[in-house]
Amino acid sequence: MSLWEKLFGKKNENQNIKLQETKVDKNLDKNLESIKNMLVDCDDIVYREFKIGTDESYRATLIYIDGMADKDLLNDYVLKNSMVSSRITPPNEKFIKKELSNILKDKTLTITEMKEVETIEQGVLDILSGDTVLILDNYEKLIIIASKGWDGRSISQPETESVIRGPREGFVESLRVNTALVRRRIRDHKLKLKGYKIGKRSQSDVCVMYIEDIVNQDALKELNKRLMAIDIDAIIDSGYIEQLIEDNWRSPFPQIQITERPDVASAALYEGKITIIVDNSPFVLIVPSTLNAMMQSAEDYYERWGIATFIRILRYIGAVISLYAPALYIAITSFHPQMLPSKLSMSIAANRAGVPFPSVIEAIIMEITLEILREAGIRLPGPIGATIGIVGGLVVGQAAVEAGIVGPIMVIIVAITAISSFAIPSYSMAIGLRLLRFLLIIISAILGLYGIMLGTIVILIHLCSLKSFGVPYLSPYTAYITQHTDLKDTFFKAPLPSMHNRDTTANKNQSKRMQDLRDEDFNKEE
Repeated sequence: MSLWEKLFGKKNENQNIKLQETKVDKNLDKNLESIKNMLVDCDDIVYREFKIGTDESYRATLIYIDGMADKDLLNDYVLKNSMVSSRITPPNEKFIKKELSNILKDKTLTITEMKEVETIEQGVLDILSGDTVLILDNYEKLIIIASKGWDGRSISQPETESVIRGPREGFVESLRVNTALVRRRIRDHKLKLKGYKIGKRSQSDVCVMYIEDIVNQDALKELNKRLMAIDIDAIIDSGYIEQLIEDNWRSPFPQIQITERPDVASAALYEGKITIIVDNSPFVLIVPSTLNAMMQSAEDYYERWGIATFIRILRYIGAVISLYAPALYIAITSFHPQMLPSKLSMSIAANRAGVPFPSVIEAIIMEITLEILREAGIRLPGPIGATIGIVGGLVVGQAAVEAGIVGPIMVIIVAITAISSFAIPSYSMAIGLRLLRFLLIIISAILGLYGIMLGTIVILIHLCSLKSFGVPYLSPYTAYITQHTDLKDTFFKAPLPSMHNRDTTANKNQSKRMQDLRDEDFNKEE
C-alpha cells in the first residue's frame, strides 16, 4: 500500500445502502412502539396522547421535539381544535368515526402546511427535522404538521463582506429565511428552488436556486450529478458541500464563490449562475465561479464606473503585492542587488548589518508571526481581537527590529503584504495567495528572480487548467474571441448603460439584460 493510500485510504466503491422501511400500521399502539424503539433514550421527545370525540373514544398522539416545535401552534391550532372544537361542533359522532382523518385534516386543524407519510422512518425523520407527527388510531398514515419553531439569529449585517454603499442584510442560519431573502429580490416565477437532503445521519436540507431560462444548463446538470453523488454521514456547513463538489480539491484556489450577501447571490442568479443554500449555514455557494468573480465586490455595481474601475485595479495590484513582495525582496537582496539604485542598496545593506539571519529566514519568521497574530485575532472576541492584531504587530515588529532579529525594511514589506491581502474581496482567494506566497519565498531563496518566474509560470499553467463546472477559471481573459463582451466587467468596469448583455456563460437565448441607453438623450424635449 502506497503512502498516499495509507494517509487517505483507497477510493471507495459506490455503496448505496437502502434504508429499511416500516409501513404505518392501523394500530396506534404498534406505531407508537415502533417510533419509541427508534427514539429510545431521547428524553427531549414529547409524546402527547389525547382523545377525540364526545365520548372520548378515539385516540390520537402528537410527537415532537421539545425546543424545535412551536408549542403555541400545537396548543392553539392542533390540540385545542382536536380536543375541544371537534366535540362542540358538527358533524356528529358517527360521522367523525367514519371520516375522522379527513375531518381533522380538512376542517379541524387550522394549519397552513400538512402532509401524510406512509412509513415510520419518514415520520421519525420529520420529527427530527422539527415537525410534529400526529398518529390516529385505525389510520394507516402519519399526519405531518409543519411546526418548526426554534429560535434563530436575526438578520444582521454580513461580517465578511462589509460595504459602504449597499444593503445591510446578510444570510442567517435558517434555510427558509435565506431563500426568502433571495425571493424578495427576484420576483420572477422562473426562479426555481430544488431541495435535497444530504447526509445519511444529518439529513441536512440543501436548496439549489436558479432562474430557469437564464441558467447555464450544462452547469446545472453537472451540479445535480455531483450533489446526488455525495455519500457522507453529515453536512455541518456549506463548506462540506464546497469541498465535495469542487472540480480540483488539490488546488489552492477556490473554485466556488462564497457569499453572505443576498444581493450578491441574487445578482449571480441574474447572470445565469446557480446558488446552493445549506441549512444551518450563513454562507451561500455560487457556481460556476471564476477568478474574475473572486476579485469583485458587491459595491462595484452600486458605485459609478470610474471609481469602481479604479478600486478594482487597486485590488489586482494588492493581490500582486500580496503574492510577490517578500519573494521579490529576497531575490533582489540575495541574488540581484545590482538591480537596485546604489543608495538604496547600501541603505538595505546597512539596515541588515546586525541581522544574523539571511533574508529568507527573516521573511519566514515575520510571515509566520503575522499569521499567528491573525489567527489569534480571529479566535479572540471582536474588540480584543482587533487590539491584539494591531498592538501585537507593532510591539512584536518593533521588538524584533530592536533585538536585531529582523531588519526594519522586512517589517515594512511584511506589513504592506498583509495590508494588500485584505484588499482582496474573497477570503478564500486571499488564503490561497497566502499559501502560494510561502512557496514563492522558498523558491526565490533558492533560484532568485529565475525561481519567481518559474513559479509564476507554474501558477499560470495551473490557473489555465482549472475549471469551475465547465467554465474556464480564467474566463473571460483566456477566451477573447468568444467572450470579448465579458471584458466589460473585469478589472475594468464599463458604464452601466453599456452593460446590456449578460455574461456569455449564461443561456445564450436570454443574453440581453437591458436596453442600450448609451445614446439616450434624457434632456430631449418631447
